[in-house]
Parts: sequence; structure tokens; C-alpha cells
Amino acid sequence: MNIRTLCLGILSVTEATGYEIKKMVEQGMFSHFIDASYGSIYPALTQMLSEELLSVRAEGQPGKPDKKVYAITSRGRQALAEALHVSPRPDKFKSEFLFQMLLMDLLSGEQLAQIYDARLSDLTAELARIEACGSADATDFGHRFVNGYGRAVVGAAVRYLQERRQELLNEAAARTADAAE
Repeated sequence: MNIRTLCLGILSVTEATGYEIKKMVEQGMFSHFIDASYGSIYPALTQMLSEELLSVRAEGQPGKPDKKVYAITSRGRQALAEALHVSPRPDKFKSEFLFQMLLMDLLSGEQLAQIYDARLSDLTAELARIEACGSADATDFGHRFVNGYGRAVVGAAVRYLQERRQELLNEAAARTADAAE
């Protein structure tokens, strides 16, 4: 998926400013798909305006310049539908945490526990965010499906880490004992 498709998808749900699109990509419902910077969002919006995939209106703000609120056009909805017909690339999963776990022999038991517990805490917080998003639009099947998928994947990671914590600490302690001998 590219930034254009992401922006069209967001604007198919709600009108938004470039700033609001960025916030949705960082923290909102769209934060689980792809990353996008202002440096990629605004040129995409400008290009799509010139192609008449979007419309824009100026909205006044007291003491500030007008903000530009973007909306998808019928031509934009058609372009979004066409973009969604393309088979998605395989998901990419990259994890600095797993890299550290792979090379855990180079970490002390205390460092390992800190890294492990931080990852578990982050995943638990992510699961809570996903669950909170689930209540936002419980009537839309697409939202419920994506939310359920996210809960399943992140929930499985949380359970795995919870179940393996003691095993990991035992392994680290055994390694330390072997090194002391």
C-alpha cells in the first residue's frame, strides 16, 4: 500500500486536515497499517487534488491561518476501490526485541528481564489501545474484523511472553551459574 491509498482510505471514513491524517496514522485507527510522514502526506494530498481525487475547503480558525480540510471525491472513491483490488504484499515483521532475544547470551539476567518486561508492558498497552478502538464502531464488520485480528495477534504475543517469562529468567540464571564455574 502506498501513501495515496492510505490517505484515500482515511478520507473515505472522514474528512480531515493533513495534520489530522498524520495523527490517525500515528495514534488512531490507521496506526496499524503503514507509517507516513508529513513529507509524504502533503505531497500526496497535493497530487490527488490536481487529479481531482480530493476536494479541499478552507476552514477559518481564530488567530490562525485557515486550515485545509480534505474530502474524497467520487473519482477518489473509484481510485481507492481500484487500489484495493491489488493483492497486498506479505506483511513485514521486524523486531529489535527479537534481535535482542536471539542474542540474549550477551545480556545480563537483569538487562534481559528489563528488556523483556518493557516489551510485555508495551504489548499490553498496545492490546488495550486495540481493544479501545474496537468499541468506536462496533456496527461496522470491517472495523470489527480488523480489531479482532489485531487483538488475536497482539494478545497471542502477550500470552506467549507471560507464559515464557519464568523460563527465560531460569535460562539466564543457569547461564550465569555456568559462567561462574
